[in-house]
Formats: sequence, C-alpha cells, structure tokens
Amino acid sequence: MGLPASVSLDRTLAALADPNRRHVVDLLSRQPMRAGELAQATGLSPQAMSRHLRVLRSSELIEESRGGGDSVDARVRLYVLRSTPMNELKTWLEQTEALWSEQLLSFKAHVEEQG
Repeated sequence: MGLPASVSLDRTLAALADPNRRHVVDLLSRQPMRAGELAQATGLSPQAMSRHLRVLRSSELIEESRGGGDSVDARVRLYVLRSTPMNELKTWLEQTEALWSEQLLSFKAHVEEQG
C-alpha cells in the first residue's frame, strides 16, 4: 500500500529541494546510470552522490536495478527514475494552477466590478 498523497508529495518536494538531486533526476530522465557515472556527471564525490541517491531512493523518486544493459552481472547497479512521484507532483501542480487561475479570475471580476 502506498503512502497518502500528501506524505508522498511532501517527500518528493523535499527531495527535489536540493539542486544536486534535481540534476540527478534530470540525468536519469534521459537514461539509467550507475552511481559512479552520476557522480562524474555532476562533479560530486562518490560519498556525496551516495547520500543524494539515498534521499532520492527513500522518497521513491528513483529505484535501483541490478545488472545493467546487456550485462547480466548482478553487481552492476543502475539507478532508474520512477514516474509515479513525478506524475503525482504534476497532478498537484495542475490542480493548484487551476485553483489559482479561478481565484485570479474572480479577483479580476471583482476589481472590474468595483472600478
């Protein structure tokens, strides 16, 4: 059973608050990558990358898979972006945008009525 939407959204937003983690998400949106490849692409140390990957895994934005590409080597760990948290974030943003658009239209009508 998944987390309540608000808890899941909070975890997603907290994980994405860091620019390095957003960079990792951007890289993984293009293709699965190994931790070392991510560290090299971002210029972070392996230790720092490990901490960021831990946060992204705990927020369920990414998952780890074993045996990458054509390799059947179970020691190879690839990180893959999960779509569910991003879809939940997109839905929330769309709902928030619709609410604000409605509120702004009401405010505009009120101002025009007054003036």
